[in-house]
Amino acid sequence: MRIVMTGAAGMIGRKLTTRLLDVGKIGDTRFEELHLVDIVEPEDPGDDRVSTAAGDITVSGVADELAALDADVVFHLAGVVSGEAELDLDKGLAVNLDGTRAVLDALRRAPGCPRVVFTSSIAVFGAPFPEVIPDEFHLTPLTSYGAEKAMGELLLADYSRRGLIDGIGIRLPTISVRPGAPNAAASGFFSGIIREPLAGLEAVLPVPRDLVHTHASPRSAINYLMHAAALDGDRVGARRNLTMPGVAVSVGEQIEALERVAGPEPVSLIREESDELVAEIVAGWPTRFDARRAADLGFESEPDYDAIIRAHIEDELTP
Repeated sequence: MRIVMTGAAGMIGRKLTTRLLDVGKIGDTRFEELHLVDIVEPEDPGDDRVSTAAGDITVSGVADELAALDADVVFHLAGVVSGEAELDLDKGLAVNLDGTRAVLDALRRAPGCPRVVFTSSIAVFGAPFPEVIPDEFHLTPLTSYGAEKAMGELLLADYSRRGLIDGIGIRLPTISVRPGAPNAAASGFFSGIIREPLAGLEAVLPVPRDLVHTHASPRSAINYLMHAAALDGDRVGARRNLTMPGVAVSVGEQIEALERVAGPEPVSLIREESDELVAEIVAGWPTRFDARRAADLGFESEPDYDAIIRAHIEDELTP
């Protein structure tokens, strides 16, 4: 088995690489080759199964080179994050839409029918929302990022319907607590108000405490990707894009969980300072989901936000 991963230098890509090398297989099938590509060459983990390359999927010919590797599984993680896509329409369209189409078109022209796991987002949904959003809720995104991900979902489903690829799209909730430095995602503060205080640093909260959102840990995100890669396509059926389960909490409840897990001192480092752009973007995002299809197909998340914080401490802060 051969595996190709775009966006491999990002946080999710690095963690997915580590998991793949640890288990050595997708489902019950062992892999022999793992090819990692990103606009900046991913770090070489020093494993004979791995090759790395720098490549921009928006540049003509790069996606064809990836398709020529004749992969059995393709993890398409490459993308421009939400806040950056909203501020720079052309860049978001180039990477999230044109880049995704370039990858899918190259794969449909190649021999074989690879499993393609595409990371989408709950940003494909837009207000007004019911109290709990069902699997069949319509896609009416209210951000450029959400629109670009929705278009990618439609391409994935249509190419799968035609038998050109075997695609599974996973709509990720906000992934928190993300390790490392903050990024340009509008959702970055969800991680920042936990990650920075746990490191003894001040964090800014730009939205009201009653804002509700759905979360999953990086650990769960990797579990989703691994499970999607091995999932029987016949069980998924024609609707190839799935909303992942997660933990729905208010920002205030996140902070309460931080105090339960780590005490009052980290909470004292959170400073409330409104940011109109971030608040406007996030206000158009969905809150709670009934992710029944994904749950029935075996996808699982943490039981509560306390567990998400503990996962961050175990994975990132424990020697």
